[in-house]
Amino acid sequence: MRILAIETSFDETAAAIVDDGTKVVTNVIATSKEMHEKYGGVVPEIAARQQLQSMIPVLTEALLSSKNNTVLLNSNKVFASIDAIAVTIGPGLIGSLLVGVETAKTLAFVTKKPLIPVNHVLAHMYANFIDSSFVIPGVTRNPSSSNAGSPAWAGDDKKEIQFPAISLVVSGAHTELYFMKNIKDLQWLGGTLDDAAGECFDKTARLLGFGYGGGVAIEKAAARGNIKLPRPMMDESFDFSFSGLKTAVMREWKKHLALAGSNPANAFAYEIQEAITDVLVEKTIRAAKKFNAKSILLSGGVAANTRLREKFPVAIHVPPPALCTDNAVMIAAVAYFRGNPVDWHEITAIPDLSVKY
Repeated sequence: MRILAIETSFDETAAAIVDDGTKVVTNVIATSKEMHEKYGGVVPEIAARQQLQSMIPVLTEALLSSKNNTVLLNSNKVFASIDAIAVTIGPGLIGSLLVGVETAKTLAFVTKKPLIPVNHVLAHMYANFIDSSFVIPGVTRNPSSSNAGSPAWAGDDKKEIQFPAISLVVSGAHTELYFMKNIKDLQWLGGTLDDAAGECFDKTARLLGFGYGGGVAIEKAAARGNIKLPRPMMDESFDFSFSGLKTAVMREWKKHLALAGSNPANAFAYEIQEAITDVLVEKTIRAAKKFNAKSILLSGGVAANTRLREKFPVAIHVPPPALCTDNAVMIAAVAYFRGNPVDWHEITAIPDLSVKY
């Protein structure tokens, strides 16, 4: 089954064509990172306007034939091999979501193809099922590229995902823990009560002067020091809370700045990363033990963090970095494995779509 997928939940504009939920034919992503850096973060209205400009070029690139790069979107040949269309309907920014949703609805109406609505958060975990056909963004026309990667099984040769499994989805807006009975049946165990892990990375990075894209900046700047921060909500629940950690960073940062000649940004970066990853690993391992999980899946933008990956005491499944961040490949994957077509009239953008299943 060949699915054309569209993803515009936040600031990326992405389209991909994927066969049977695992084999990537094309994968195209347009980012507006440089524009957001000017404002120190994502401005929803600006993001949506940029996505309006990027949607057709991205979609065109994803639909290009490797043998005929002049093929047009209105050609029947373009959609002849497409079996269904999938699109993110939420959660996310309403303006951004509408760009993708309305594009997908129009395509479904014109081509008479089934339309599958997708939950963005659930899609992240299915990036773990993409095989080595995936292509690095920007190298979309050569599935056999030497830059291709595959889901990694850290510390073991075994790559097959066994069930039951525990899946941690950790990104800028979400920190959610799921129990996967099999590839279709999911149970939400807990999630963020306030700030997500990625949001805590970003906000504390700005406080330290690292600017936009804080998670990566903190990882690069981290250097062990004598800063000590709390590990929030290390209780028996599977919920997360990082607002208290953010407050603690603000308080301690002000204290150290008051000391003459003190510039502890690198030490703070180290301890922030340690605190966040300690909590994520502790709760994930606890869930794995409680539910006798045979596999642990890690996904979402924060899953690209090297320290988080290496801190797990057991083998984990994690997508290549390019599939940790927002992409349309994962949208096609979840649509294939657990999606249900819905009449295009009934599909709408839902910015606060529930992640509890």
